[in-house]
Amino acid sequence: MTSRIEMGLDTFGDVTWAADGELASQAQVIRDVVEQGVLADQAGIDFIGLGEHHRADFAISSPEMVLAAIASRTKNIRLGSAVTVLSSDEPVRVFQRYSTLNAVSNGRAEIILGRGSFIESFPLFGYDLKDYEKLFEEKLDLFVALVCDEAVTWRGTVRAPLSKQRVFPSIEGGPLKTWVGVGGSPESVVRAVHYDLPLMLAIIGGDPARFKPFADLYRRAFKETGKSQQPIGVHSHGYIAATDELAREEYWPDYKGMRDRIGAERGWGPFTPAEFEREIAQGSLYVGSPETVAAKIVRTVNTLGLDRFEMKYSAGRLPHVKMMRCIELYGTKVVPLVREMLT
Repeated sequence: MTSRIEMGLDTFGDVTWAADGELASQAQVIRDVVEQGVLADQAGIDFIGLGEHHRADFAISSPEMVLAAIASRTKNIRLGSAVTVLSSDEPVRVFQRYSTLNAVSNGRAEIILGRGSFIESFPLFGYDLKDYEKLFEEKLDLFVALVCDEAVTWRGTVRAPLSKQRVFPSIEGGPLKTWVGVGGSPESVVRAVHYDLPLMLAIIGGDPARFKPFADLYRRAFKETGKSQQPIGVHSHGYIAATDELAREEYWPDYKGMRDRIGAERGWGPFTPAEFEREIAQGSLYVGSPETVAAKIVRTVNTLGLDRFEMKYSAGRLPHVKMMRCIELYGTKVVPLVREMLT
């Protein structure tokens, strides 16, 4: 864990309720996300991550385009994906898009690579799910080569080989910061160590402490390699309001709606108030007043030895105006409290 915890925010561009009570258009949601990113920068937040999805309830399918718009109106906040579904994309083009984002943002670009929690991109782009593992493994291997080497020679089975190939634009000022997103697989943790990459743990349910074996494995594996350990981060859901009661009241209906829509696709039962309260008290929902949320973040940081915490502040159809207030409280209240408690 570093001496200064990095504090970030994530969103998938969830399609939200508009002021008239109807669903906002996806175009409006994207414009709202840009405003959210601008406010996050003004509030002193370290990082904003935009997730890639290809479905009706999430508006962002091209995170780097939205991040470029945010870059044009911000100065300090780091900009990245949360996550880029590398398995169904082309590593060279992904590298070029993020190296371009890095250029227009004056070196503020990052990328979190993962398999993603949805599979819509596979049929959309013509990939077979039976190749799920192979696609990610080979494409990650190529992407790391692109990040590390000026001229790349690479051979695999999922795309044409490269021989001393240079890719442009090159990264200015050092390698592109590249994280591996992990949902709970020891093999994925070891793979991140193999490639000398930071680890982002997606903890979206249950006690965060159950991920301690993965954090410990990551540290142990780095120690065995003799390399300096890379950072560990966590992505979890959360929402902040003036009081614990108000946060629950505002967050519950839209979080439940999102959870039940996705759960119905996956065979889960309806999300209950008891589950909601359990996740807030002991699980992976960071919902409450700034003081409550800050204290819970600190517990997770100390338990897992984190270098970064990222909170997904969007939740289904939760309106833009409420998310803006949450972002402001996160940056102006929660972040300073977390840093004070960790001092």
